Amino acid sequence: MTATTNRATPRAVRMAMPLARDVVEEIAKQYGVCIRPVPMRRQDILTGQVEVIDVPCGATLESKCPPCAKRNRQLRQAQCREGWHLDHEPVNLPDTPDEYQRHLVELRADAQAWRDEVGKVGGDTTDLDAAIAELDEEINRAGMRGNVLGRVSGKRTRSTKRRQDAPDLPKRRMATTTLGRTFTGSNGKTYRPSMFVTLTLPSYGRVLEGVPVDRDAYDYARAARDALHFSKLVDRFVQNLRRVAGFDVQYFATVEPQKRLAPHLHMAIRGTLPRAELRQIVAATYHQVWWPPTDTVRFEGDHLPVWEDGTGYLDPDTGEVLPTWDQALDTLDADEDARPLHVLSFGDRLDIQSVLAGTPDADQLIRYLSKYLTKSLGDALGTDDPRRKDHAERLLDALRFEPCSPTCPNWLRYGIQPKGAKPGMTPGRCRGKAHKPDHLGYAGRRVLVSRKWSNKTLTEHKQDRRTWVLEALGLPDEPADPHRYIWRPVKPGDPDLAPIGVRLLRSVHERQRWRNHLARLEAEADGRNLSATEGRAA
Repeated sequence: MTATTNRATPRAVRMAMPLARDVVEEIAKQYGVCIRPVPMRRQDILTGQVEVIDVPCGATLESKCPPCAKRNRQLRQAQCREGWHLDHEPVNLPDTPDEYQRHLVELRADAQAWRDEVGKVGGDTTDLDAAIAELDEEINRAGMRGNVLGRVSGKRTRSTKRRQDAPDLPKRRMATTTLGRTFTGSNGKTYRPSMFVTLTLPSYGRVLEGVPVDRDAYDYARAARDALHFSKLVDRFVQNLRRVAGFDVQYFATVEPQKRLAPHLHMAIRGTLPRAELRQIVAATYHQVWWPPTDTVRFEGDHLPVWEDGTGYLDPDTGEVLPTWDQALDTLDADEDARPLHVLSFGDRLDIQSVLAGTPDADQLIRYLSKYLTKSLGDALGTDDPRRKDHAERLLDALRFEPCSPTCPNWLRYGIQPKGAKPGMTPGRCRGKAHKPDHLGYAGRRVLVSRKWSNKTLTEHKQDRRTWVLEALGLPDEPADPHRYIWRPVKPGDPDLAPIGVRLLRSVHERQRWRNHLARLEAEADGRNLSATEGRAA
């Protein structure tokens, strides 16, 4: 019996040992090295030199890559800090277009002219339309924003008359400024306060520690729809805020999940408004979803619409073609008694704080703004608490058949062809971001930044950090020619690609070298400062 136990011991000890790969990853995390680098082959067209370079994955979630997520969080903190309390107007001047950008626009003009000529004679423009769409994408990738045709809106116009149950909003003449008001204190010092606002959605039922007290009475359907359209409500709030404030209000906001899994908004606002007015704006903000009704389920289970090439989706019983998305909206427009599918607004819980630049409160709130940016909205799905897990699963069930956009396959369930319908669509299997468990219905951006916030893009903030490091290391910061190098992805199994463990260790060694050099420079600077202090004292 004893001999058997002794023979089993070495195996048990070996199984308890950590994997070498895991140890390498932990060391990489400690040194801030990306643990999921993307290998790219870079060719210098001037010298012909070819080398494989690991590019950081750039993940924003800690569950994927903690070092990259931490870096992104720090960048956002710097962006928030630089723009919150500006005392001068930011200058946003567009860059001068380069030759490649001009070439793309000229190609786009030729393609559009040719498409118009073919359309006049009744020819097939399918291939031309596809080529134009690819050109538009390339134009955006080349560093141009917007549509080359200007504002082309397919939105339907509806009455802008406010709902009778919503309070009216005052309107001030807009001033061409992004700066808030200043106040002079009794000591003669001038202050320029800003605000920190937290907005939440209304209650769907009583909750305790993030879990509904009565799960059957909790309004999961409304919670699901509010999450799906929360980003539109935030947009409406910003519009109303600028209308009442009378100036071009700038903001930095983050969307995070509450314990009850509903999204809520933290917003840093440059400038200040009276709290009574801000509460009035929140109370008067709402968003109406003018989509076809979903009261009646026409198709479900195995009884689903059938696709027919050239026609679209058909009723499996009658063979009748289902109305398209545009036809369904036409029917909705023609109905004078139609009501919006959903109306959402903010809840009563509102937190407003006044903040001054350079105070501990400002630094603390900046950290709070970015606190959950590295976490997934659906982290509750991985909890060990069965109550919270059941709550999350119930919310996902409510979201499963809820249409998330005009292109959502769930419209087939209600007898409507989705916009851009194609074969293979199945209700309950939408691939949209909102239906993924990690997002819990919210498909918008986690960070919302106005254009004139810090007068810099996130790329420019990254460049600031790079410049600081190069200056600290005593290296030249020479601008790289983007046309000098050709980049290509390296496929797995490439003979030039070293094992991931080796690549991580190389990156760790390089990071160690940088840190040691920085520490040496800091020690030398401290020594010079100490000598100067002793000299003045003597």
